[in-house]
Amino acid sequence: MPLQNRVTPFGDLVAVSGRGLFMGNRGGRFHTDAKTLTARRWASRKWICCVLDFRGRHRDVWGRFYTELFFLDEPTALASGHRPCFECRRKDAINFAERWQAARRLRERPRADEMDDVLHGERRSGRAKRRHSRSIDILPDGAFVALGETAYAVRGAHVLRWSPEGYVARERRPRGIAVETLTPPAILAVLSAGYRPCWHPSAERLLPG
Repeated sequence: MPLQNRVTPFGDLVAVSGRGLFMGNRGGRFHTDAKTLTARRWASRKWICCVLDFRGRHRDVWGRFYTELFFLDEPTALASGHRPCFECRRKDAINFAERWQAARRLRERPRADEMDDVLHGERRSGRAKRRHSRSIDILPDGAFVALGETAYAVRGAHVLRWSPEGYVARERRPRGIAVETLTPPAILAVLSAGYRPCWHPSAERLLPG
């Protein structure tokens, strides 16, 4: 049986066999020795998105130290409130922080813990995922929205329907409506400021030639 460690755009943790393009964690361990989840869904405010392979390190998934999580792609990780890791994805993390700085017109590039404090207030409402109402017209590529109970990623003139295995359909992007965004507002601003996340190959296959 697969572990309950695949993250959806809604921030839920589900048990599916695929692992996706990225892994990450939520600041520590919140699984049991029997490799089941505790009642918690994070250990600290440090929610990061990492590469699958870094310097040849090998991990005992859900071993002693932290609860490894997996994402279909980076837009999925961003939707659930994770940011790039400053160790294994340093170039991307610096780019992300610089876009954050530009979006907020800060004098200096923010530190990781400063961004984590903002994101934690935006991604959770108690134990539930916090959603934010926005006009779909202004959402940047890579933003996730909930249309009904289905998660869609914004990509140009289309929205792409998410599944754990990949994006499975494209639809014309609605216009002139307010939608519930799953991606936290601070990350929406980073995307609007020019950060380009890494998409799953299924997204490219769905786009018109």
